Amino acid sequence: MLCQLRCRHFYAFHASNNLMTENNKEHERRFNGAPDRLRSEERMALLEVQRVVALSTEGQLIQSVLDVGTGSGVFAEAFSILGMDVTGIDTNSELLEIARQHVPMGNFRQAPVEAIPFPDQSFDLVFLGHVLHEADNTLEALKEVHRVARRQAAILEWPYRDEQKGPPLAHRLSTEAVTSLASKAGFQKVETIALQHMDFYRLTP
Repeated sequence: MLCQLRCRHFYAFHASNNLMTENNKEHERRFNGAPDRLRSEERMALLEVQRVVALSTEGQLIQSVLDVGTGSGVFAEAFSILGMDVTGIDTNSELLEIARQHVPMGNFRQAPVEAIPFPDQSFDLVFLGHVLHEADNTLEALKEVHRVARRQAAILEWPYRDEQKGPPLAHRLSTEAVTSLASKAGFQKVETIALQHMDFYRLTP
């Protein structure tokens, strides 16, 4: 009986450890640095915020925006300044508090991209800035984006090459991968634009 109890505790302990290891692997792609890095002068220059916002809204009447993986609200703030109704989701509650400070009129909720907590076609534009490569399930993430996007979706990602800045190559997404996954998720058209430092994608539902 003692052996059986010890064996049960042994397997339960290792099962718990294995689950924690798997969870850590799932989330290892997510940003885990200091929040102030998200608004550093160097990073803001890399993001080309104004150009990205212009490309995201080009050719469309955009009144409502969902900023997926909003972080500290850099892009949410830029969309809000233009008079758009902004909603943001992120898995990091600390970053959401910072976003609320910068965008007091915004609506921010804690949620992952694979489970966006809004009805179908809720937003004119769904924007993902440096978040698609962090998704636990990239295809499911894009399916959710397609579901809630009414007019357009826009994705900003690191280019698929080795660089000193940003995530390692193994965590990045190639243009071919993004295009293929977007098509599988239901998007009818994918435009790719190479920016100075980033890759930009415009998706039509």
